[in-house]
Amino acid sequence: MSVFVLREGFSCQEIPDDILEFITGVSLKPNENVKAEDLSYLKLRYYDFDHNVCDGEMIVDRRLAKEVLQIFSELFDSGYEIEKIRLVDHYGADDDLSMADNNSSSFNYRTVSGTQTVSAHGFGRAIDINPLYNPYIVGEKIMPPAGEAYADRSRDFEHKIDEDDVCYKIFTARGWRWGGHWQTQKDYQHFYKEHKHPMKTLLRHLKKTKA
Repeated sequence: MSVFVLREGFSCQEIPDDILEFITGVSLKPNENVKAEDLSYLKLRYYDFDHNVCDGEMIVDRRLAKEVLQIFSELFDSGYEIEKIRLVDHYGADDDLSMADNNSSSFNYRTVSGTQTVSAHGFGRAIDINPLYNPYIVGEKIMPPAGEAYADRSRDFEHKIDEDDVCYKIFTARGWRWGGHWQTQKDYQHFYKEHKHPMKTLLRHLKKTKA
């Protein structure tokens, strides 16, 4: 099994057998869209909230693996603090429990809350950062509920993601989108990279040409 090492503490590879066993039936549920071979297992280094150097793990779309390594390498070099980076399987793939523990994670085959649409997390193409401090807000609902104290984004507090935050700048510089820009709801923890489907790309090109 080949391993790509960006630098010490930052690597990606096919999902190892022990990890595959750990996630099968948990975050990697039976489905027709995503298979283990579509994903990569990452080792990441980061600073926790006490500014200790820690090692975390994450699973993402294999096509994004090296880019995600570069993003977290830049976050590390900037001294950016992330409380923890663990696989969501440590929480039984329960997104609510993971968010409540302020865990930063990516892959979890699940639908968008309240819908039948597969989340970008279900494809390993979204990453939530410090979710307790950067909650998901839709109507009167705040997720995680303990994030209510951080729902007022006019306040200044540590670990807040906004357009001035280095995390926002590093992700968006590589073409990732941010849930804090959504109109009808806000997902301040959420960065995602849309998949450029060949047919969709062609249709957008034709529309621009026609215009």
